[in-house]
Parts: sequence; C-alpha cells; structure tokens
Amino acid sequence: MATTVLTTEDLQEFKIELLQEIKTLLKSQKESNLERKWLKSSEVRKLLGISAGTIQNMRINGTLPYSKMGGVILYDHEEILKILQSNRIHNVVFRS
Repeated sequence: MATTVLTTEDLQEFKIELLQEIKTLLKSQKESNLERKWLKSSEVRKLLGISAGTIQNMRINGTLPYSKMGGVILYDHEEILKILQSNRIHNVVFRS
C-alpha cells in the first residue's frame, strides 16, 4: 500500500477548489430561485421585507394577488415585480 504525503500547499489548493465549487453551487441555486414562477408566503415576505400580518393584509385588500393550492398560498413572481414597478415613486427635487 502506497503512502501519500499531503503538504500545506496541497491543502491550500484543495481549499481554494472547494470554495470555488461552493460559490458555483450557491450562484446556480440563487439563479434558479430568481427564475421560479411561484413563490411561497415566506419567500415573498423575505423578498419584500414585510411581516406575516402585512402580507395577509395585502392579500385581503387585493393589493397582492395569490393562488391557493391545498393549504399553500402561492404568489406569481412576475406579478409581484409588476406591483413594485407600478407603485414606484419618482421624487423630483427642484432647486432655485
């Protein structure tokens, strides 16, 4: 049985390769989340930075359209982006 000696440089190279692989996986996961059509309530709350009560009020007053499958409430990602765009405020500063 052959003995393999690992050097500090070998470990450093392995660490760099491992970190690059992890970054690639995280990037692909993030991109796949952005491409998803339907989001759960928790994902929408995180995306918009709102509480559970606020998202419920937005559903009740019709601000945020949703679909319900079984007990799961789902939101169309494109609809959320449209709502954000339509509620965009452009402040104009006048200087004299």
